[in-house]
Amino acid sequence: MKHLRLPQAVPALLLGLLGLLPVPSLATDFPFLEGGHAKLRWLASSYPGDSAYTELFGDSSSDEYAALRLKFHGSQQRFSFNADYQLLAQYGDTVKLQGSSEGLFGLPPALPDDANRWWDLTDTISGNSDTGNSRQWVQRMDRLNLGYAGDKAVVRFGRQAVSWGNGLIFNPMDFFNPFNPAAIDTEYKLGEDMLYAQYLLDSGSDWQFVNVQRRDEQGHVARAVSSSALKLHGFGLEREYDLLVAEHFDQFVVGAGAVINLGESVVRGDITLADGQRDWVTSLDVNWSYSWVLGGHNVSAVIEYFYNGFGLPGSNYTPQKIFNDTDLYDRLQRGELYTIGRNYLAGSMLVELSPLVNITPNLFINLNDGSALAQLVVQWDLGQNWQIQGALNAPLGPDGSEYGGLETGVDGSYLAVDLSLFAQLAWYF
Repeated sequence: MKHLRLPQAVPALLLGLLGLLPVPSLATDFPFLEGGHAKLRWLASSYPGDSAYTELFGDSSSDEYAALRLKFHGSQQRFSFNADYQLLAQYGDTVKLQGSSEGLFGLPPALPDDANRWWDLTDTISGNSDTGNSRQWVQRMDRLNLGYAGDKAVVRFGRQAVSWGNGLIFNPMDFFNPFNPAAIDTEYKLGEDMLYAQYLLDSGSDWQFVNVQRRDEQGHVARAVSSSALKLHGFGLEREYDLLVAEHFDQFVVGAGAVINLGESVVRGDITLADGQRDWVTSLDVNWSYSWVLGGHNVSAVIEYFYNGFGLPGSNYTPQKIFNDTDLYDRLQRGELYTIGRNYLAGSMLVELSPLVNITPNLFINLNDGSALAQLVVQWDLGQNWQIQGALNAPLGPDGSEYGGLETGVDGSYLAVDLSLFAQLAWYF
């Protein structure tokens, strides 16, 4: 097992961002500024001797991130506006490799851009091509929308985020920027440029409609890359249910989900049927959650099964097979999927060690090839406006498996990652 390389010093890139932190203290004098946060993050990974990444990084890599978010909000009677500004920086070993395959094969995701969004609200201040080294600065608007709230109707237009579905770890019904199941910081989803509408029925049920406009590779706003979805969230027979119909990237999707109380536990699930490139594709997830008190500590646990209909069958995976499967590869590229196989079982248990400290062990298992990702997450609220998050990730499995390291096509070389560490300090104002 290789040693993780600790950061030698906080780069000047991050120190420059820290210099901006006193600015939000004037929020009470800044029009419409309602607060925000600043975050510093460090991610380090080690690589086994047969990993293809050792030729690029050596036996380990290290990346540092910094993020400043300013949240603006205003309202007048039934109308409102929201605008979230982001200043993001990344410095480290893996920056130059991120691009068309961002977030795939064990590499960290790149900083967000608006290459295919309807509105280009991202400005690259500096990047690899400008500096000649592994750093990048961007500033962008992650929220920018106008809203109206009536007695029964809500309408918002602009950049915003929406989450659908009942999955707690995997979520086939949430295809608008879902979180990676192994993500540590899930505070904000990336915003999309959309029209969102909700209508509340007298029964307590509601209709929700979403239309997302995007640009194709030529920069044109096109229906083939847009999304329109209608969902009914209803109540009946002491159950909650969801019914979905959508057209997503020129493919027809229908889905259904439900939430059921089973004694003192809760069972949730979703199933979707999508018109894929070759045939109709079914995906589903079902989870069971339960909370209790153990030794004076609050504990909550989740077990979830996920069937990824777009995944590769069997247990023999290669990058070439992924690239050749258009349905799978496109969804991986868009950040809608984070798994390449068919059958998965995941478990998570949050233990409240104290009111300020939580520890969460997670396990993600590919049932087809037997590989797994073990994760230990710690969250510590060390002050009123300060929080530390940390995580240790340990891939488990043989060479050639999803988590053990995919084959590269070169004998004895795999896309393998050993241990990885995540640490983040956040300040809220």
